[in-house]
Amino acid sequence: MKSTEEILEILVQQFGEEHFTLGGGDIGEQWITISSALLADAAKFLRDDERTQLDFLMCLSGVHYPKEEELGVTYHTHSTVLRHKLTFKVRVPESKPNIPSLESVWKTADWHEREAYDMFGMTFDNHPNHTRILCPEDWEGHPLRKDYVQQDFYQGITTRE
Repeated sequence: MKSTEEILEILVQQFGEEHFTLGGGDIGEQWITISSALLADAAKFLRDDERTQLDFLMCLSGVHYPKEEELGVTYHTHSTVLRHKLTFKVRVPESKPNIPSLESVWKTADWHEREAYDMFGMTFDNHPNHTRILCPEDWEGHPLRKDYVQQDFYQGITTRE
């Protein structure tokens, strides 16, 4: 069973320290922030390397950081073999919200990425079915963003009551 710090050390040895930062405070779990350019390669490595074997993506969640004008995704992974877990994050600018899809690494990412796209508006590059999953295709905006303004009507029906 490896700690977050030990997994970070493995990643730094493999890819270099400029792509990763350790996060977390006094409360809650630590996490690793991974640069978006390296996300897909790092995820595949974390899944396949014998020291980490993070074979299960439990979930991913979209995040909106309006003060920083960024969108992000938090990934929660687990090794069913080694019995450790890792939380890692990626952040991208709102103006270019492109994040590599991890659907080819963990099939669980398929629906979760679609939900994050639908609710927050980030684009998951190379996703095989990058379409909305909760809102209709012609819905305006992304409802979980902190700057979302609810439309008054959808196809002539009020959305307020």
